Amino acid sequence: MLSAKSLFQEILDNDESFRLFCSIAASGESQGGWENARIAALVPAGERALAPKITRHGADEDKHGRIFDALMKKRGLDPVPVPPETDYTMLLEKRGIGLAHAKLEGDEPLTVQDVITYLAHSRVTEQRAADQMEMLRKHFADHPAVGKAVRMISHDEDNHLAYTHEELLRFVAAGHGRFIQRTLRDCALAEIRVYRNVSLAVMAHMGRILGWPRAKSTLLAAGIHAMYAYERSGGWRTMVSLRMPERLNALGGPTTAAPEFA
Repeated sequence: MLSAKSLFQEILDNDESFRLFCSIAASGESQGGWENARIAALVPAGERALAPKITRHGADEDKHGRIFDALMKKRGLDPVPVPPETDYTMLLEKRGIGLAHAKLEGDEPLTVQDVITYLAHSRVTEQRAADQMEMLRKHFADHPAVGKAVRMISHDEDNHLAYTHEELLRFVAAGHGRFIQRTLRDCALAEIRVYRNVSLAVMAHMGRILGWPRAKSTLLAAGIHAMYAYERSGGWRTMVSLRMPERLNALGGPTTAAPEFA
């Protein structure tokens, strides 16, 4: 029977599929670390109090990249190049979601709308990350090889999601509610398309590595398309709602170390 647990277990048990999985994850996390560091450096003067939290966000993402690299190293594996069709972060940027790298590579301070755009992008993508890590935590929190990593990253993703809710609600109170809702909606609708396409690409690569029969690959692809249909018909709204989190000031302190991995 196909399940998320059995699928990930199969990927985990094979060196080549595990190496590809970790390489894709490490690349995305490292890219997120760079983006957050640049955003923190360019925050406008009126929002400088936000810069330490953005820096913490980026430091967490860098830490996650190191964790995935360390998981590979523990098995004597080297990273592999990330196939471009599986590069979630860059594909989102190509669709105009989030802040363009050309802007982040410059020296011009960001605007308040830029900061809101960053937070809205993070609200949507961190929801995806938190949901994925919750699933992995449910099934693999006690796994001897990846359990510690899963628990640590899941905790951080929950913090990131709480932070985006709190900061976006602060901007709603400041009168930016309409822009925030429009930006969230655009980002969510683009994200679900990119996530579908990336999921199909990743499963195609895994199928080739693991020698899946055509019937299994077809069934998995059908499941990905069904999830997209659900999200497109209204499931995306869970990515754009805002509520004050129980965990306030979630990124108000320093990043936690990961000495057992990095």
